[in-house]
This record gives sequence, C-alpha cells and structure tokens, in this order.
Amino acid sequence: MSSSTARTVADAVAETRASGAPLAGRTALVTGGSRGLGREISIAFAAAGADVAIVSRKKDACAELAAELAEATGRRVTGHGAHVGEWDRLGELLDEVEDGLGPVDILVNNAGIAPVYPSLDGVTEELFDKIIGVNLKGPFRMMAVAGKRMAERDGGAMLNISSMASGRPTAGDLPYAAAKAALNTLTAGFAQEYGPTVRVNTIVAGPFRTDISKAWDMDAVDEMARSWPSRRVGEPSEVVGAALYLCGPTASYTTGSLLAVDGGRLAAP
Repeated sequence: MSSSTARTVADAVAETRASGAPLAGRTALVTGGSRGLGREISIAFAAAGADVAIVSRKKDACAELAAELAEATGRRVTGHGAHVGEWDRLGELLDEVEDGLGPVDILVNNAGIAPVYPSLDGVTEELFDKIIGVNLKGPFRMMAVAGKRMAERDGGAMLNISSMASGRPTAGDLPYAAAKAALNTLTAGFAQEYGPTVRVNTIVAGPFRTDISKAWDMDAVDEMARSWPSRRVGEPSEVVGAALYLCGPTASYTTGSLLAVDGGRLAAP
C-alpha cells in the first residue's frame, strides 16, 4: 500500500472503536425476518444501530418481534405481512416500508421454503412453481426494485441467503437446490448492474437448527455432520457475523461474492 492511501494508526483505531454501531443511520428490510436465520439477522441489525423492517407472510409474528426489538434497542422496527412469491406485492411492500422508515439501504433476501416431497416424479407443477417463486423469483424482484432505488440514491447493500444445496444437491431437495444455484448467479449479475454504489453478496448457508430443520431426520444429519470440519450443525445466531460484515462498512470492497457459512460442509468430501 502506498503512503498516499495508508491510514494512520490513530485513524484506524478511531474507525474500529466507532464500529460498535456499524449500521447506525441505516434502514434494513429483512424478508423471512420473524424466525430462524432472518430473526437473528433482524435482531443483530437493530442492535448494530439500524432501523429494521421485518417481513414474512405472518404479519402478527413480525409485529410481535418488531415491538419487542424496538423496546430492547430503541430503534424503529416495523412488522409487515407479504408473500415474496407475489410479484406485484413487492414494489408495494418497499413503498410501505419506506413510507414508515425512510429509504431502504440494506436488503436481506432470507425468505425461503424447502418442502418435502415423496420423489422427483411426485413433484407437482404447483409445488415446483411455489419453490421457485419464493426462493428465486421473489429475490429477483426485490433486488430489481430495491437495487434501482439504492443506485439512484447514495447506494446500499443487498444480501441473499443461499444454501449449500446449491453446490451439493440431492434428489430430496432438487428444485430448492436449483433455485438457490440460480440465486447465486443473480448475485453476480445484480452486483454488475448496480455497482459501484450498491454491493450484492450471498451467504451460502449450511444446515442450521431452524424451523426448516424440524422436517429433517436430525439423527441422520448429526451423523453426517461428524465428517465435517465443524463436526456439528449450526445455531441460527452463528450467521450473524457474516451478515453484519457483508452489509456493513468494512465490506466496502466486497461485492458479487459467495461466502459459505456452513461449518465446512462444502469443504468436506
């Protein structure tokens, strides 16, 4: 690094100390924000100084968490009901959030579904379209409308929550895995389209103990996890560090990236 771009030690220390509220002054919208990974991200963002809009199909659950979080952090936190698979609803949702909290400069596409089905030939067109709608079509539309607004203002950050299934698909999750693989591709495309002021990144999540995991054979999953570097399944709170980094100021040169938070699952044989 040349002397013209090097920070002084004093400047570096001051910036580090100021990072206690790295998202202060920011407004975040988190889909699937009332439970699982989305709940943990919503809590962490408010604790880091952001105002937060919590979105899911169950508005009451979002409103309940929003009230609790606002009281605990002193931030403005709102709850919103929306199905991310409904294309026309998403522009309205963004208007609704911005009317209450101001311009959104952080978007987290966390909402997702991974329904169990009996066999690949037993997957109906309705189920396939539902999986694609929530896991791919919704995030595409959210990034298109939110990213354009961010680019026209001072910029922002968009974060997708993908899955290790995008790189390790099985017959039991193939439509979901395909949607998440496509979401990884969207990350690169939107980073190109809305850069340099809007950053777009993805967390490739491994197995976490969330509501989705209740449908799993956890004995089998725990046995499989013994071959991973972590030797275990993740807890939802363990996604927080990566989310804060990718949406925060210290990731200013990170965009179009896929960050695995999977306990080493993708590194395992």
